Amino acid sequence: MVSTFVRALGDNFLGPSPEWYKRTILAFLIVNPLIFELGGAHAGFVAGWVLVLEFIFTLAMALKCYPLQPGGLLAFEAVVMGMASPEAVYRDVVTNFPVILLLIFMVAGIYFLRDMLLFVFTKLLVKVRSKVWLSLLFCLVAAVLSAFLDALTVTAVIITVAVGFYSVYHRVASGKGFDDDHDHEDDTLVHDPRQGDLHRFRAFLRSLMMHAAVGTALGGVTTLVGEPQNLLIGSAAGWSFLEFFVRVAPVSIPVLIVGLSTCVLLEKLKWFGYGEELPDSVREIMESYELRQSEGRDLRGKLQIVVQGLVAAFLVVALGFHLAEVGLIGLAVIVLSTAFTGVTQESRLGHAFHEALPFTALLVVFFAIVAVIHEQGLFKPVLDAVLAMHGHAQAGTMFAANGVLSMISDNVFVATVYVSGIKTALQSGLISHVQFNHLAVAINTGTNIPSVATPNGQAAFLFLLTSGLAPLIRLGYGRMVWMALPYTVTLSLTGLIATLLAV
Repeated sequence: MVSTFVRALGDNFLGPSPEWYKRTILAFLIVNPLIFELGGAHAGFVAGWVLVLEFIFTLAMALKCYPLQPGGLLAFEAVVMGMASPEAVYRDVVTNFPVILLLIFMVAGIYFLRDMLLFVFTKLLVKVRSKVWLSLLFCLVAAVLSAFLDALTVTAVIITVAVGFYSVYHRVASGKGFDDDHDHEDDTLVHDPRQGDLHRFRAFLRSLMMHAAVGTALGGVTTLVGEPQNLLIGSAAGWSFLEFFVRVAPVSIPVLIVGLSTCVLLEKLKWFGYGEELPDSVREIMESYELRQSEGRDLRGKLQIVVQGLVAAFLVVALGFHLAEVGLIGLAVIVLSTAFTGVTQESRLGHAFHEALPFTALLVVFFAIVAVIHEQGLFKPVLDAVLAMHGHAQAGTMFAANGVLSMISDNVFVATVYVSGIKTALQSGLISHVQFNHLAVAINTGTNIPSVATPNGQAAFLFLLTSGLAPLIRLGYGRMVWMALPYTVTLSLTGLIATLLAV
């Protein structure tokens, strides 16, 4: 009886996840209190870093088990042990509430623009036959958009487009028509002759998604509104939009040029999983789909595309001029795009929120881990060491330190810790105003550029990893890190050299 109960309990714990994974998470939960209670004077510091590494492990195993449950258990245990108070967690969540609001409403808003997006990008896909030019276009467009829009918004757009491409091909490869009901997650439906092309199409989409994701980082570092931490740093330094761009440009522009060059080289050399061409059978299907959609779209359908295009234009203007918080603009997009396209059923509205809400919950868990980092002072020794340096070494080390820490933590949190530290140092007379400006640039570029190394380094990357698209195109944590590696090396070295030269 007891053994049956234990077996049933074990089967329920983390559901169908592999047994070794379940045992590993249980081991984490057992070891953490022992480290925290028996670790001596530095128990909190050591246990904090162990917790961070454990949480990264849950992200790395996202395809084995969605990180919300195992990561949530780790975070809950940390709060129970006293590594972070519930008030500290709440404070970090409230600080990042604009990001949460963005995920709830903006991602759903982009969902209701999918017909227009698929219309535009399908034309690009069938017209631009060169994979190199197409990759460069995705990377450049993502960079330009991310200079003025939030990277998560841009990522939501490219995910919507990619899922649209994938579902169209998967439906036809399964012997169905464009409008037939179909489960594009079930590969057993795909006919054998099409399986090889499906694998190649996945590789094709993976490379486009990674180029675009890196593009969001390339553009996001350049302007005051490109990333949340940019606005934080700019406000602390008292920089205007133009001054921010000018001060960061000696680092951001070389990084942008090197990033776009890396994109081209990767496609030409076919390294690190890049370079896969669009299979002819997929191109034929997409061309047929594009032709059929154009010929079969009635006046109502055409008006829906026009309305979605106008709402997208409103989105760009509203975000560009910061007419309201990004999440509230997303809510406006939902209202406008549904009211004028006939979407009024609750079931159709609810489906739009399906993609973002699990990630929203995961992000709140992530902020709990960030609260532990804050409460246990995990980053303080690095800040103290940097402030003890001078000249080129100080700026270069600040760039590197922010880069490494942003690979494993929240960019906004890392920027908050370090810009607050240098602001205090400035007010205390420990550094000059010139040093402060150099360090502020190093913090901004450091939190934005090297963090492309890992999915937990950038919210846009993490969103892509945990989206419904990732399992479709077989984009796991390890593969994402591998595909980001050449960008990490070239961009980080360029950023470090440019930071040193700018001092």
